[in-house]
Amino acid sequence: MTQFTDLGLNPALLKALKSEGYETPTPIQAQAIPAVMAGRDLLGIAQTGTGKTAAFALPILHRLDATRKPAPRRGARVLVLSPTRELASQIAESFRTYGKHLGFTVATIFGGVKYGPQMKALAAGVDILVATPGRLIDHMGEKTANLGETEIFVLDEADQMLDLGFLQPIRRIVSTLPKTRTNLFFSATMPGEIGKLASDLLNDPFRVSVTPHAPTHERVDQRLIFVEADMKREMLSELFADAKLTRTIVFTRTKRGADRVAKHLEGGGVPAQAIHGDKSQGQREKALAAFKAGNCRALVATDIAARGIDIDLVSHVINFELPNVPESYVHRIGRTARAGATGQAISLCADDERPLLKDIQKLTRQNIPTEDRRKDRALATMAKATRLAGGDKPEPVEAAGDRNRGRGRPAHQQAGNAAPGGGHPHARPRNAGGGQGQPRGPGQGRSAEGQGGQRQGGQRQGAANGGAQTQGAQRQSGPGRGGETAPVRASRPSWHPADA
Repeated sequence: MTQFTDLGLNPALLKALKSEGYETPTPIQAQAIPAVMAGRDLLGIAQTGTGKTAAFALPILHRLDATRKPAPRRGARVLVLSPTRELASQIAESFRTYGKHLGFTVATIFGGVKYGPQMKALAAGVDILVATPGRLIDHMGEKTANLGETEIFVLDEADQMLDLGFLQPIRRIVSTLPKTRTNLFFSATMPGEIGKLASDLLNDPFRVSVTPHAPTHERVDQRLIFVEADMKREMLSELFADAKLTRTIVFTRTKRGADRVAKHLEGGGVPAQAIHGDKSQGQREKALAAFKAGNCRALVATDIAARGIDIDLVSHVINFELPNVPESYVHRIGRTARAGATGQAISLCADDERPLLKDIQKLTRQNIPTEDRRKDRALATMAKATRLAGGDKPEPVEAAGDRNRGRGRPAHQQAGNAAPGGGHPHARPRNAGGGQGQPRGPGQGRSAEGQGGQRQGGQRQGAANGGAQTQGAQRQSGPGRGGETAPVRASRPSWHPADA
């Protein structure tokens, strides 16, 4: 069996891996690392949890050390594009963890935080820049970011970038990169538009594919419950009466729905936190920290968490609403049964969601064991008691919606992902904030949702990409997973697809 010591990696990297307890590379790491070390372009097809981050971070760090030179002013030697804030933070932390004995600088650029620290980090130049597309383009427009000397370009979760409507911004960023560079392209799936983008970017790439025949994890015990839409909250309360649901992620389709479900759980005595694009970066980090520490049993999330949260010991995933994009189901349930553990995924399906269920079954090639709780007297009695006690009236469940939603359409057109302020995405936010791991690697999680925005001091703050800090986010575990307000500037791009 291949060991990391067999791959010819820099001794400082092997020392860091040993201190983290990593000895054996995952299949994608064993294949990709030698190719990237040799300077080849790479096309990697692999789902979350396969070790993609270390598959590119380790050989990149090896190459940077072999050709040491100052980082370019207002630029970076390595650019990694990520679809969401959480994923960007985790990738950056992976680079810091593996490269802790090499001394390279790492910065993140994403939305929802202050511009000042980002500008300061970029001014001196950094070795490795991990960014989300929209805020990076803001900096390019402000002339505070110059990518003309970038040597290695990594596009991670390309299919999710397409889902969020970032194809045009990616092409705009790539157009500013030098023609002579190394390109590393990773995607869990390869729809037509992603295949075309890959062919445009890559030059005679080395191909690695570790996509399993069955896309859902064999250790995830799946269960499907048919229930009326207006009985779903009572069904959820019944599920949480089971003490086995110790650390559970509940997925909704919309941001407003996530807030409602979290409020319902809290009202029933279940500690819960909501996380979605309208939450500030600080609120999102606080919710994640509470969930990781076990201070809340339920993390209620939109698909922002489907590929971007790498947390051990998630006992259950509950699909309160089925996703509009069937691939999102695979990524959602992949949040449990990680690091060799087992887990359970429970999906609540209303009659109007049956077309979504059919799409999921077609993709996964699985018939999920079902239970029919429609016209259930126990749930009806529970609902009646809740209303008599003065509980909230049931909110209408969001409809399944357009079958094309979430696939190659702009983020503002997707369910629950309205542009900041509820307006057109081309409208510039009035005030934007700025500011600031795989083997199964620290920080290799995956997530998806395109934006946010928050009211602060009477103004809308866009959660579009921002935030550069050279200090890392909290470490994630295991390889293979793994106050000033910026002034409004006339030159800031006006189209601005808001990142997560």
